[in-house]
Amino acid sequence: MPRHAPPRGAMRTMTDAEAYAAPTPEVLYIHDDLSEYVCRRQGEASLGWQLTQKLFALVRRDPRHVVVLTLEGQIERLLACGTYTPFALAIGIGRAGERVAQQLHARTGWFPHISRVDITREEDGHGGYMVTSTTGIPLAQQLPPLNAVPSLAVVDDTVFSGLTMQTVLRALPPEVRARTQAFCLRGVAASLAAITALCPIAIGFAAPGRLLDEVSFINASGLVMRVGIRHPDRPPQAFFERPLWMHAWFPGDADEVIALCQRLNTILEPDGQPAQFP
Repeated sequence: MPRHAPPRGAMRTMTDAEAYAAPTPEVLYIHDDLSEYVCRRQGEASLGWQLTQKLFALVRRDPRHVVVLTLEGQIERLLACGTYTPFALAIGIGRAGERVAQQLHARTGWFPHISRVDITREEDGHGGYMVTSTTGIPLAQQLPPLNAVPSLAVVDDTVFSGLTMQTVLRALPPEVRARTQAFCLRGVAASLAAITALCPIAIGFAAPGRLLDEVSFINASGLVMRVGIRHPDRPPQAFFERPLWMHAWFPGDADEVIALCQRLNTILEPDGQPAQFP
C-alpha cells in the first residue's frame, strides 16, 4: 500500500535493545488471526487451508515453548474482568484496535461509537521503535473532539512494550484521560504498570515475564504475510523473512516453518505486495 512519510517530531522511541537481535523468549505466544482469514478467503478445501493447518501443527510441537492463543479465549477472559456501561466514544488504535472494539461491542454493547486513529509501531533502523502515523496526519489531528465526551475507551489488540497505547493516552488532555478506560485482548503483564499509571486497563490475557527473553507475542498473520515488521523507508516484511528470528523462535523446526510460510505467502500475497489485512 502507498504511504506518506509522517512527521517524526512528536513520536516516542524505544531504544533499549541491540539493533533487532533475535528475540529468544522462553515462551512465545502466537495469536491465531490466520485460520479464520484463510478459511474465509480460500475455503476449507483449499491448499492454503491445508498449509495453514500444517503450520499450526508444526509450531505446536513444543507446547511448553509455543502457545497459540485464540480470539474467543481472549474475549472470554476479558469479559470475565467485569462489565461496563456503554462508553460515549471508543478510540481503536489502528485497524486492529478498531476490529477489537467492534468484536467486543458485538458481545457487550460497550462501544456504540468507534473512531480510529491510524498509527503503528515501526522500526527506526537503529535498534529502536517509533510510533508513527500511517496516513501522514499527526496523531493529535486524528483525535476527534473530546472535551465534551463524558466517557472514553481506548482499545488495542496487544500491549507488548506499551509504547503505542502510552502514545495515545499521553496525547489525550489530562481531564479526558481521567475518564478513560483502556482495553486490550493480550499483552505482557510487566508492561501494564506504565499503562495503569495513566488510566485503568482491562486485558484478556496477560503473560508474566520479561519482554523478549522470557515472553514475546506475535500474530500468526505476521509469520506469513508482510504485515509483521514495518520500516519507515522500506516495504514491510513478514517474520519468515528474518531467518535468525525464526530459528530463535522455532529451534529445530525453523527451516520447515519458513518453507511453509513461504508457500502460504505465495498464495496470500500472490503479487508480492503486502496484504491489506484482514
